[in-house]
Amino acid sequence: MQNRARGRVRVGIRTKDLLNRLRPGEIALIDHPDLDEVAAEGLIHRGARAVINASPSLSGKYPAKGAIKLAEAGVLVIDDTGRDLLSAVPDGMQIEIRADEVLAGGRVLAGGRRRGLEDLQDEIRKAEANLSRELKDFVDNTLEYAAREKSLILGSFPLPNLATRMAGRHVLVVTRGPGYREDLRAILPYITEVRPVLVGVDGGADALQELNLQPQLIIGDMDSVSTQVLMGGAELVAHCYPNGESPGLRRLEQLGLPALRLVGPGTSEDMALLMAHEKGAALIVLVGSHTNLMDFLEKGRRGMASTFLVRLRVGRILVDAKGVSRLYGGRLSGGYLAALFAAAAFPLAALALASPVFRHLLSLILLTLRLV
Repeated sequence: MQNRARGRVRVGIRTKDLLNRLRPGEIALIDHPDLDEVAAEGLIHRGARAVINASPSLSGKYPAKGAIKLAEAGVLVIDDTGRDLLSAVPDGMQIEIRADEVLAGGRVLAGGRRRGLEDLQDEIRKAEANLSRELKDFVDNTLEYAAREKSLILGSFPLPNLATRMAGRHVLVVTRGPGYREDLRAILPYITEVRPVLVGVDGGADALQELNLQPQLIIGDMDSVSTQVLMGGAELVAHCYPNGESPGLRRLEQLGLPALRLVGPGTSEDMALLMAHEKGAALIVLVGSHTNLMDFLEKGRRGMASTFLVRLRVGRILVDAKGVSRLYGGRLSGGYLAALFAAAAFPLAALALASPVFRHLLSLILLTLRLV
């Protein structure tokens, strides 16, 4: 197990804010209880040499997978150093990690716990035993809030007047969920041929830009979108809390960027789907979705009322591309594919004739298989 690292430190209480400043080979100092997979993927993607977490990366409350993802990638993880370290270390300072200690200029600044793959795997197994209790609380919360937010599917919802035309078109909504980069790459043939409207939900806009795809619309709190992408000419919609407040709108005003307002409960992902549906999209393809217990626990949400309700409303035209990159990891021979499609052609054709939505889904699957 790696037990030493030296380099420049980047300090960020919010991991997603730090990612924009982190450079390859640097050390990330964060304060992120129960580190989630998406944050860990971001740290790995940015080339972090080591990660120091002021809080426990795996408290045992539920099986948060971020720390184990870092360890599997060979990133040194020092855990639970205490929050005092955040103010004791200036951003950009040269520091050193030796075993369980953080040093600067030979002086010990803090001690923590070095996390190895084996002990993290052990704790993940123990944490999985707590999921049944978490699930009960999660379901209770979801049902309680679903009763309050049922206007999302029962009544009209005030939406901004967009310049971006969605009526009759495919709309691709990209958000930062587990595996979003891989899934987005997997459907590139679909994007190239169909040319859907590209919608980035917060950091999902940067994900599109990484593949040289220009988002046409960006919606969200605007807290994890880079300034460069915000300035790229996309139409901007600031998601506002039900009380009308919007930190994202304040950021856009500071940048001198015009933006529309969308007031509503739930996540920005929910609002993006609802907006595409209400604006007449023929098909909505979602990448990086948050739809299960682990997704929501990792985002610090205690329920999924709005997500459940929005899926009920838009599900008829929604295709979720979550995990499509993991459908098949090897290569398929031409003969095998020919036999497979010959055997499936008749029932698929019958279904396609009977269902317009299925025709859209089948098109997406066929385009994705071209990448394989």
